[in-house]
Amino acid sequence: MGVREREIYKVTLVGSVGNAALLAFKFVAGIVGHSSAMIADAVHSLSDFLTDIVVLIFVGISSKPQDETHDYGHGKFETVASFLIGLALLGAAAGIVVSGALKFARWLSGETLEMPGKLALWAALVSIVVKEALYRYTAAKGKRLDSQAVVANAWHHRSDALSSIAAALGIGGAIILGGRWTVLDPLASIVVGIMLAIVSLKLLKISIGELTDKSLLPEDEEDIERIISSVPGVSEPHHLRTRKLGNRISIEAHVRMDGGISLEDAHDRATDIEHRLKEKFGKDTHVTLHMEPKKAEKA
Repeated sequence: MGVREREIYKVTLVGSVGNAALLAFKFVAGIVGHSSAMIADAVHSLSDFLTDIVVLIFVGISSKPQDETHDYGHGKFETVASFLIGLALLGAAAGIVVSGALKFARWLSGETLEMPGKLALWAALVSIVVKEALYRYTAAKGKRLDSQAVVANAWHHRSDALSSIAAALGIGGAIILGGRWTVLDPLASIVVGIMLAIVSLKLLKISIGELTDKSLLPEDEEDIERIISSVPGVSEPHHLRTRKLGNRISIEAHVRMDGGISLEDAHDRATDIEHRLKEKFGKDTHVTLHMEPKKAEKA
């Protein structure tokens, strides 16, 4: 296992330990404190913990080098991990919204809901602090390691922190206002679920784009064409194709060179292009170039 993979394991393990502690605390606080918002928040932390396990499994697979069955390596397994994280979030969101809506419907029919306890409020406040700290730590590591799965996991921490804020407002409002305002607790759980759904859909959009070989951003492709054209004797980059391979990218392009140069000179120029692209986009960037003779100018 390389240095990058070990770092990913380390940051994910830190998050999983925090998630395990929080989900236990939240479930106890939600049950003892009669708070649907806190139980919803606990489910979110449980999904965080489960997706940590997914990241640990799939990052290990994605670190494997190319073999006879995977000529481009196993990088997309990391994208699969991000996709599964998004699915887990979306499933948790749906369950939370349905549960909160059912309680709200019972309240509308005249049923008195239980008052949430102060323990549930404290659990929400602790979760806000811990999860925001985990988000900042994980996001910084994910960007440095250029890991889609780690960045996705960081946003999972941030969404949990935001959902804890919603839970704290609902629980705190119900405790302070009392009586009929106990409905704020299930309403807060619905808000938590909607927030989860928004985050999950964003993650799914990114991972589906990579799994279906979506091109890089236009500005990245403009940089690629500029770098290719900066090599002396090389011009007219065209038929550019780009895609993501997990934390790596793949670049394919046609370029024109003087048809009278030697094969060795053409090879040296292609190698120069490859080195320059790898300096910009990472040493593991996959580069494929098709060289064409430059069209003779008309007299």
